[in-house]
Amino acid sequence: MTIDAQPQTNMPGGMSGMNAVLAAWEHQRRVQQGWTRAAIRAQGVHVGDALTVSDTRKEPGTGSLSIEGQDSRLEEMVFQPELLISASILVLGDSTAEGQLVEAVAVPWSEILKELERDPQFLHKLDWRKVEELVAAAYKREGWPNVILTPRSGDRGRDIIATKPGIGAIRIYDQVKAYKPGHRVTADEVRAALGVLSRDQNVSKGIVTTTATFAPGVRKEMEAVIPYRLELKDGPKLKEWLIGLRETRPPTK
Repeated sequence: MTIDAQPQTNMPGGMSGMNAVLAAWEHQRRVQQGWTRAAIRAQGVHVGDALTVSDTRKEPGTGSLSIEGQDSRLEEMVFQPELLISASILVLGDSTAEGQLVEAVAVPWSEILKELERDPQFLHKLDWRKVEELVAAAYKREGWPNVILTPRSGDRGRDIIATKPGIGAIRIYDQVKAYKPGHRVTADEVRAALGVLSRDQNVSKGIVTTTATFAPGVRKEMEAVIPYRLELKDGPKLKEWLIGLRETRPPTK
């Protein structure tokens, strides 16, 4: 989390310097706790002020917490864009050998997509890790039962691993390139992603997702493996996918 260490003129009692920083940090912490409580309550679970969850059960395959006999109700909340940038958008579960399981999608995810629909450049205001989290949340919302967010470093060319087990099982690696406008994903980067698929045999498909665009000639070079083995998702396609998922409800099966 990044906090502006400059004196805050709107702090109680004219606080400035370190006191202002600490007050801003505490305010941000409380805001994020509120969002987390809202995310859980929106799915029918009672939580207290200390985020204690009681009488809950896990709906199989939904990535959601729920409580029997209660309907999901999304609390009406107003979000400021500058706070959304640092908001928690994932509810993470157990650690695995590959990363952390994504258990559910928090309320700020939908609010970020609302802001993205209003301001197409908002995606470029997020840091690279937040973009990875945004994409991981999208897989969960789309209905993938098992979604893993890999570590910040040592991910071995895999930022997100999404799996649908059972008959017709499929396993996808998504490599996310959070680039500014004008920064193109090169052919070498796409070749490297294809190399990961060759290295790891137990994977169905690879996706290279970018907030920007791909260099000229990349799609032509990769046409033999597109779209069934490799998919290239540029900024416009990413935004279209995300916004299309905004109004969907978590899957029930």
